[in-house]
Amino acid sequence: MSEDDLLAALMDSLAAGPQVYARWCWSSGSDLAHHVRDLAAAAEAEWAHEAVQGAVGPTTAEEVREALGPVDRDTAIALLADLSAGDLVFPDHTHRDRAHAERTARQVASILGPGAQWFTNTEGDWRNGRAWSPVTRFSFDGVVAGRGSGFVVVLLQVGED
Repeated sequence: MSEDDLLAALMDSLAAGPQVYARWCWSSGSDLAHHVRDLAAAAEAEWAHEAVQGAVGPTTAEEVREALGPVDRDTAIALLADLSAGDLVFPDHTHRDRAHAERTARQVASILGPGAQWFTNTEGDWRNGRAWSPVTRFSFDGVVAGRGSGFVVVLLQVGED
């Protein structure tokens, strides 16, 4: 299996839960925020029936860029697993097996390589409360995006309570 086929399968696996969206592509990732915004727009279109009427959020890549901050590789792996396995709105609810999500997240990070750059819109520990800067118009969202080895990956979860 080629590296890009493997990455596609891994990202699909991470996004197997409800309201979890993934994207990967070949790219230098110089405009990572554009890739995040494109995925956010796809989530907003697909899940529009759940959005709060009149809710607003970032609509440009520049607004998304302002919401993203760098994180280290280990934090990115944990966030990939958290967004895949957990639920932003109901922390006691899980979408999938956590061990599977962690293994998959490690494989994604391995493909992007040790020099990959990682970004997120979240701050704080997943289980002990966190803050975030929105990248969608939903009440809750969490994203982690990385670039390395010629790839860009984005994993996004959205939610409403």
